[in-house]
Amino acid sequence: MFELIKTDSETRARRGRLTTAHGVVETPIFMPVGTQGSVKTLHPDDLDAMGAQIILGNTYHLNLRPGLDVLREFGGLHEFASWDRPILTDSGGFQVWSLAKLRKITEEGVRFQNHLDGSKMMLSPEVSMEIQAVIGSDIAMLFDECPPYPCEEKYALESLSLTTRWAKRCKEWVAQNEPKSGNGRQMHFGIVQGSIYSEFREQSARELVELGFDGYAVGGISVGEPEHEMIRAIENAVPFLPEDKPRYAMGLGTPPQMLEMIARGVDMFDCVMPTRVARHGLAFTDDGPIHIKNKEFEMDKRPLTATTHPSVARFSRSYIRHLWRAKEMLALRLLSFHNLHFYLRLMERARKAIEDGTFSTFKAEFIKRYNQEK
Repeated sequence: MFELIKTDSETRARRGRLTTAHGVVETPIFMPVGTQGSVKTLHPDDLDAMGAQIILGNTYHLNLRPGLDVLREFGGLHEFASWDRPILTDSGGFQVWSLAKLRKITEEGVRFQNHLDGSKMMLSPEVSMEIQAVIGSDIAMLFDECPPYPCEEKYALESLSLTTRWAKRCKEWVAQNEPKSGNGRQMHFGIVQGSIYSEFREQSARELVELGFDGYAVGGISVGEPEHEMIRAIENAVPFLPEDKPRYAMGLGTPPQMLEMIARGVDMFDCVMPTRVARHGLAFTDDGPIHIKNKEFEMDKRPLTATTHPSVARFSRSYIRHLWRAKEMLALRLLSFHNLHFYLRLMERARKAIEDGTFSTFKAEFIKRYNQEK
């Protein structure tokens, strides 16, 4: 169930509350990515301490490892990963697009060679839904076909039409099997496709809404297109999605991008960026990202930011730089913790700004400072 609490008067920003089988999610929200059932370098207690409300797992990867037999034995991913809060799972469609060495897309589904050992596999709407049912995620994404960028108009139309037909099959499978998440019903989100073509985004959104799902995502973004095309894809889809359902922009993004998407009515985000860039020595701050490996931080006694989590604030920039240069694993953990806390705190700040009626000002001031604009 999704409750719309408040809408900003100057933008389309929304303050909402999503209730799932494993708990409540306050929106707008960022979801840390735990592709393999683990957010890289972090303990579940770390996620709890930083205020993570929901994490993301991946159908494709979890099907390969540990496999469905193990997940069934443990009653799903929550028990297996020792995480008692909500989980969203991707359908696996994006990973087939991005990782599979060879793939053939047909009406039935996608036949491909997996990226681990090259063995032949098949993902279809029914198989994807079955895997996610075994995982027991609170929110399962429908199986879709993710078109590349650039993408010809003819391909984009065929892709979204296939995605709609697959969505119907997902819905039929769910109706017949009634998958659960813990003691509650598993929710299902449709994925709007259509590449960069405005009329296709509208068509895809309308077709999915007519079928009726618990929420809706905008997919096929952050696949190499320029930022303005990414924003246009959101603008061309969101107005045709229901006000009383959550909206999810998949695979986004930088802090300014997320605020721009919130202003356009998006409620949920996920991205590997916070932990991925941490592994390259980058930390997010209100004044833009910093590279901790730089010599300017050699004698810097300050914490990464004045508002970082207390678990990280006790360590100086100088010490974290030392850990990074010494290739100590603690550096990766501290930077990952900090970056995810920064993202989650940004969402908290956005929620408060919407509640206070100051979101437009908050967004403008944050982006100006982050981009170091005078």
